[in-house]
Amino acid sequence: MNYAEIKYNDIANGPGVRTSIFVSGCTHHCKGCFNEIAWDFNYGTPFTNATISDIINSMKPDYIAGLTLLGGEPFEPANQRGLIPLLKAVKENYPAKDIWCFTGYLFDEDIMDKMYDKYPETREMLSYIDVCVDGRFVEELKDMMLKFKGSSNQRTILVQQSLKEGTVITAEEYQ
Repeated sequence: MNYAEIKYNDIANGPGVRTSIFVSGCTHHCKGCFNEIAWDFNYGTPFTNATISDIINSMKPDYIAGLTLLGGEPFEPANQRGLIPLLKAVKENYPAKDIWCFTGYLFDEDIMDKMYDKYPETREMLSYIDVCVDGRFVEELKDMMLKFKGSSNQRTILVQQSLKEGTVITAEEYQ
């Protein structure tokens, strides 16, 4: 897996100050995507154990609220395999810090109905994620007033509650 960028002290991609990793590789190709360069799976820098250590170290200060995964597309199967060691390390080192993930896939229709049973990595990856912002970016629905979303079709989903209840539970404070 490659990554396009890591932002330390990011305040735009989830609540509080966060470390955000933009993975490389996306097959959605949304019109108007803000990060089109990251569509290419070969773009950027190889994701290594040293990268994981750097991210874990960046999250040490108390003012860092959590980790955010963006892309590219974190839920591309190849990226899931690469991200799992990072997610596991974050939860082991910082159990009180949250993990957000932005995906163009729909949580219920794509991730749960198609990927959850097909890819064992999907089940494990979801076990670490607290909040998922799902849905492709739709340029015609772009709304700059939305909290942590680019277009009005996207949802902010409480992942662990959704898994427990078996239905999509949204975070009302971000709708």
